[in-house]
Amino acid sequence: MPTGPAADLKKVRDTEAGPIMMTTLNGPKSGVSGKVWVWLPPQYNDPAYAKHGFPVLTLYAGGQSAGYNTWTDNQLPIQKIDAELSKAGKAHPFILIMPVQNLNSSESKALECSDIPGQPKIGTWMAEDIPDFVRANFRTVKGRDGWGLMGASTGAFCSAKLALQHPETFKAAVPIDGYFNPDSPLWHGHEQERLANSPGQLVALGKADVRMLATAGGSNAYETGLVKAWVKKAAPPLTVEYYEQPGGKHLTSDFKKMIPDTLQWLSKNLAGPEAD
Repeated sequence: MPTGPAADLKKVRDTEAGPIMMTTLNGPKSGVSGKVWVWLPPQYNDPAYAKHGFPVLTLYAGGQSAGYNTWTDNQLPIQKIDAELSKAGKAHPFILIMPVQNLNSSESKALECSDIPGQPKIGTWMAEDIPDFVRANFRTVKGRDGWGLMGASTGAFCSAKLALQHPETFKAAVPIDGYFNPDSPLWHGHEQERLANSPGQLVALGKADVRMLATAGGSNAYETGLVKAWVKKAAPPLTVEYYEQPGGKHLTSDFKKMIPDTLQWLSKNLAGPEAD
């Protein structure tokens, strides 16, 4: 059950599958203040599920995502798809959490979901403050078994990195068409810290008991080569499956086509709603 205190959530958009709400989360552990969007599945307010905790899926967008998130608009209509699939018994009804990734839209200020020395601690905000916020406000699955991450492009980097760094919090992740080597200019002079936040390094350490599905667009030879090479480096107990989207390009329109399959994969690898 929610632990409180309750956040000030305001409706910012209606979808065919219910409203999207938003709040500004002032992270007590990180000191970072950023926008977080929330969608609750229809089952959440169904009396039959009144005492159930729900799985949580945090979504990261492509690009800088400073003040916006493409999972909150019709570009990536994951809310509608999840509602349809969960109604049909093909996917879990997920609580969807959609935070910003950056605090500045300039690529030279990219934080890469990390605590870069001398910069806002957005890695702590994402890995600790956001899960604390979710547990404070919503009925969730106990432990890590119902907590997943998914992102596209830059968001794929974030989802892979955070899952590898925090297997105590997250059990599964889906990096869609991602990259795995931190390249923000803000890392200059901090090579040791950069490598400690590199999915390219973390994947081979054998320290994360996490399940992943890594995807690449089949029409992009550079991308498929990059993702395949990363998948091959995975060391147990980490498991990484690879999926190549036939003819897929590095476009939001192709990311959209991936949503049904990725939600079903996540549902097979995460716990569903459970009674308290």
